[in-house]
Amino acid sequence: MTEIKNRETDRLIAFVRSLYACPTDRIFLHEPLFIGNDKKYVLDAIESTFVSSVGKYVDRFEEMMQEITGAEKAVAVVNGTAALHIALKLVGVAQNDEVLCQPLSFVATTNAISYENAVPHFVDVDEDTMGLSPDALRTRLEQVGEVRDGQCFNKQTGRRIAACVPMHTFGHPVRIEEVVAVCDAYHIPVVEDAAESLGSYYRGRHTGIFGKVGTFSFNGNKTVTSGGGGAIVTNDPELGARAKYITTTAKIPHKWEYRHSEIGYNYRMPNLNAALACAQLEQLERFVADKRETAAAYHGMLAELEGIMAMKEPGESSSNYWLNAVRLADREARDNFLQQTNDAGVITRPIWTLMNKLTMFADCPHGDLSVSEMLEDTIVNIPSSVRLK
Repeated sequence: MTEIKNRETDRLIAFVRSLYACPTDRIFLHEPLFIGNDKKYVLDAIESTFVSSVGKYVDRFEEMMQEITGAEKAVAVVNGTAALHIALKLVGVAQNDEVLCQPLSFVATTNAISYENAVPHFVDVDEDTMGLSPDALRTRLEQVGEVRDGQCFNKQTGRRIAACVPMHTFGHPVRIEEVVAVCDAYHIPVVEDAAESLGSYYRGRHTGIFGKVGTFSFNGNKTVTSGGGGAIVTNDPELGARAKYITTTAKIPHKWEYRHSEIGYNYRMPNLNAALACAQLEQLERFVADKRETAAAYHGMLAELEGIMAMKEPGESSSNYWLNAVRLADREARDNFLQQTNDAGVITRPIWTLMNKLTMFADCPHGDLSVSEMLEDTIVNIPSSVRLK
């Protein structure tokens, strides 16, 4: 059986090398691609001397994000973690509150919760979306949730449940309308972690705009990148204005005086990064189309293999396929696959270690996490870079 599995993995390795026209060199998980106005806009920003926190590209980036997502307001920030941190503040998360989230996530989600001295409360994911399960969320809130005076409290811990943060894992939309409906019944605001899902849609609407606030990342490994960068989106004009204010040091507007009304955050995206982001966003539709073609090619090939299953976009969704994922039989098969592919120079990576297994979050409350545990043991990401040259 091991010999059969090795042969199947060898077939996939050969397919990846053919797909990326790379017979010998290493093939990375997700590389950025610069084929548009990237250098032109960055050089223009340099020549303008506005390379830091203000400039025309910051303004244009925010306008483009509003156009792409359909949000009424977008705010540029320095990275996706900063976006999440501020989004949690915007919906009122405070010290000793609990925030519902999935354990199958990048650590930035739980780190951002901790920045407000709040407590992550882990809820299981769906097998098909790999994102927060509305069914598991409903079950968990039926077990521990209690609404008092328009707010939800955890009957077991006594803490307020102040927010819920579903994440669109690898760009695949969660059943976000159902998540929001469950949270609405318990008066819990939703902050969408859409860091990985720029260009993804659920029931015809872009991710990030279903909850009260949404957040995006433009790290170097994302579908489009600004090197480092993030965005906050919302359809609430007051929250949008406040997001802009507190991420720009809470400075009271004045021609020359420096006055600040509260503790603010220097989370501003530099104009230099925004210039790169604007050029990249111009390529978004083209990049996503290419990534969906790559995913379709993988799906066709993997259908012929034994023991390696492709993870596909959920129903009623259009995924950007930021990272293609395959599912193996168990942890041993997963580890063998990782060893064989990486030894062959085709870079693959396991899904994240569950957040509740990390030392700093080991004591956080959680319900049944059996689906998350199964996916942790079986999911691997395979090369997913845009192939356009």
